[in-house]
Amino acid sequence: MVTPLKALMAGYGLFSLLASMSVGAVEVNKIAIALHGGAGTITRDAMTAAQDLAYREILSAAVERGHAQLRQGADGVDVIVDVIQMLEQSPLFNAGIGAVMTWEGKHELDAAIMSGRDLNAGAVAGVTTVASPIAAARAVMEHSPHVMLSGAGAEAFAEAQGLAPVDNGVFTTDRRERALERHKAMQSAGLMPPKDHKFGTVGVVVLDASGTIAAGTSTGGMTGKRWGRIGDSPIIGAGTYANNASCAVSATGHGEFFIRFQVASDICARMLYQKIPLTLAASTIIHDELPSAGAEGGVVAVDTEGNITMPFNTEGMYRASIDATGRKTVAIYGIDD
Repeated sequence: MVTPLKALMAGYGLFSLLASMSVGAVEVNKIAIALHGGAGTITRDAMTAAQDLAYREILSAAVERGHAQLRQGADGVDVIVDVIQMLEQSPLFNAGIGAVMTWEGKHELDAAIMSGRDLNAGAVAGVTTVASPIAAARAVMEHSPHVMLSGAGAEAFAEAQGLAPVDNGVFTTDRRERALERHKAMQSAGLMPPKDHKFGTVGVVVLDASGTIAAGTSTGGMTGKRWGRIGDSPIIGAGTYANNASCAVSATGHGEFFIRFQVASDICARMLYQKIPLTLAASTIIHDELPSAGAEGGVVAVDTEGNITMPFNTEGMYRASIDATGRKTVAIYGIDD
């Protein structure tokens, strides 16, 4: 005979089981986000206290903004576009407003985005009148049969998708004009421009609550670039890659080498085929493979468990993250930042 007390206890046991299952489901729905704002010769001595604070504030605000959206169940691609647009609109970074200038004194912008769910991807390269290159890259991914569009064709497509064109001058800042002047002066004097002329981009990787990982990258390229040069950022597999079977990566650095080494996809492939963790896969590429070729830069990467790694082989990399445990990191300089 089942007494009322036994019935109550049985009901309580069922409730406890359901509750534990619910808690487990919440734990399974991990989220994570990491972002970068470029790597290079970034030292404390070269930064004023005000500059240091300004970078940390926007890195912190951007990662928290993205994480809050992920907590609410937002799609990873939506989060990437929103956070990168925030960085594109900041003159502190080499993307959108504040992008570096070409030899001719203009801006040619690149961007790419990729979803690990179905390997769908989109990219634009060499655009000059698109206010948000990452938005244009997403439009290519979702509304065209292609993966990458360039130049005037990409601009026409973006306008057809409702992205109103802007004057190229809106991206110009005094800082970038001075950088181009220095670059040209050094070239004329037969001197090697600072190596940072090759660096600087913004990128975001996320794991959303659905278990999908995604990556996006946006850049102005390198100071004084010529002949329609395109770097690694818009090239799927080089500067941007995502695959739910392994990881999502956004890179920053000397693009020519990142293209040759297919850095982003190689990190993911090492995870998948060598069965090694994300941190080891990324570290091997950034600290072993690239330096052997004289290449510098870094990546931010996330796997489907919400593990994050942000290795770089330069003196600094603007970066921020919130991993699956909720641990937040905002840093600029080396490991002891």
